[in-house]
Amino acid sequence: MALAEPDHIPLRDRLYAWKTALIGSRGFQKRAARMPIAASVARKDGEALFDLVAGFVHSQILMAFVELNLPQHLARQPHSLEDLAQRTDVPVDRMRVLAQGAAALGLMKRRRDGRYALGRFGAALPGIPGLAQMIRHHDVLYRDLADPAAFFRDGSATELAEFWPYVFGATGDVDPEIAAKYSDLMADSQALVAEETLTHVKLNGVKTLLDIGGGTGVFLSAAGHAYPDLSLHLFDLPAVVAPAQARFDCEGLAPRAQITAGSFRTDALPSGADAISLVRVLYDHSDDTVRMLLAKVHAALPANGRVIVAEPMSGGARPSRAGDAYFGPYCLAMRTGRVRSATEISEHLAKAGFSAVTVKKTSRPFVTGLVTATKL
Repeated sequence: MALAEPDHIPLRDRLYAWKTALIGSRGFQKRAARMPIAASVARKDGEALFDLVAGFVHSQILMAFVELNLPQHLARQPHSLEDLAQRTDVPVDRMRVLAQGAAALGLMKRRRDGRYALGRFGAALPGIPGLAQMIRHHDVLYRDLADPAAFFRDGSATELAEFWPYVFGATGDVDPEIAAKYSDLMADSQALVAEETLTHVKLNGVKTLLDIGGGTGVFLSAAGHAYPDLSLHLFDLPAVVAPAQARFDCEGLAPRAQITAGSFRTDALPSGADAISLVRVLYDHSDDTVRMLLAKVHAALPANGRVIVAEPMSGGARPSRAGDAYFGPYCLAMRTGRVRSATEISEHLAKAGFSAVTVKKTSRPFVTGLVTATKL
């Protein structure tokens, strides 16, 4: 439906319309192409736009690179196309297209002798905890985005939402296999979040750390190894108690680790901790649930107790590629929550009664954002 134009258009909006029309003019683009500086800018903009157009194809090259185990096949030595084709059961002519594409994206590298080796990105991939598992998981999201206009108009029916029933079932019993699938994927990618969080948030002086929704205890284990005198307390659904206990036993942390089974939706949070962590929890839930949870966190903490929020965050007034162009749509597909900016999270914390709310700058904001606060 066409909307009627307003009677009065502000000057700045008219200037905006003039500028966008000028940039979009083919005549202007041709003239700019003949001026060295403008031509350089135009070329870079053109390449960037083409990368957006080709982005899905690039992601599928990455998916094939992982699914065909090319990082493992190339880990010890470069191989010819014929070798790679035989190892992956891919015809040589099709492997040539994949290898060339992967080389163009930095995943592989074509050597002078004609063999292919790992490129910088491909060599780094195995060392990034959980990345390969997350890449494999993305076929679900890609299917949900197959019709993007329909997705943004009404994404109520999504396959990704069915992949994460652990979140939906947080008010009742959850099938152990479903919980295990969710927890395994979260655990695979949690190590980087833990590393980034513990680099920028110091737990000196904290006696007991309570991790809410901590799954199989990856974050608590990392904190326990970093702080040998820290007592650990995990609060999550009953279905993850056994694997969490197994992790604490395996890592020698069981003597100072406690697990309480429950749902923060329906149960009171355990008391006795002087710091509470919420690692990739808030963005799974609605604003109403976040308000309820933070009120419970505030009630469970003693005076001077701290809360740590670590999760992907929107750039807010300055949209970010990771937070807004990736996690924003991802949360829409999950249908349970939304990605929030550090400012929004800070406001939620302040309304819950917390003081000294601080946004921590992280080294890898595409991994996690950080906000901390204190109960005075």
